[in-house]
Amino acid sequence: MQMAINLSIENIDKGGGPFGAVIVKGNKVIAASGNSVTNDNDPTAHAEINTIRAASKKLGTFDLSGCEIYSSCEPCPMCLGAIYWARIDKLYFANTKKDADAIGFSDNFIYDELEKPYQERNLKTETMMREEAQEAFLKWMNSENKTEY
Repeated sequence: MQMAINLSIENIDKGGGPFGAVIVKGNKVIAASGNSVTNDNDPTAHAEINTIRAASKKLGTFDLSGCEIYSSCEPCPMCLGAIYWARIDKLYFANTKKDADAIGFSDNFIYDELEKPYQERNLKTETMMREEAQEAFLKWMNSENKTEY
C-alpha cells in the first residue's frame, strides 16, 4: 500500500491526479501506475485502469485471478468494474470516496445516475437496432473458436 500511496504523491509532480495503484501476485509487484488522465488526455486513464492494463500485458492474460490490487483511494465505479472484470482476488484501498469528494473528485453523480431508469438519466440514452445487433450475439453463442471471459 505504501507504494501506491507514494505513487499518488509523486504523480502530482508529474502533472497527474493524486492517485496510485499497484498489482501484486504472490508477493511480487506485477505493475504499478499513477493516474494519467490529464497527461494522456484520456478520461479512462485512472491509476487502477493503467495498472490493470500493464499487469495484463506483462502476464499475457486478461484474467488476473491470483492478483491483489492496492489503490491509494477507493476506486470509482469504472475502476471497480474493471477490477471485477479482471477477476482480481482482493482490493485494498487507503483514502475513501468521501475523502476524494472532499478535494473535488466526486463520483456521487455516477452512482446516482446508475440508479435511474435510462429515460431519466442526464445522458440521453435510447436503444436502437437491437434486432440487427443480435446477429453478433448469436454468432458468438454458436462459435467454437471463442475465448470465454
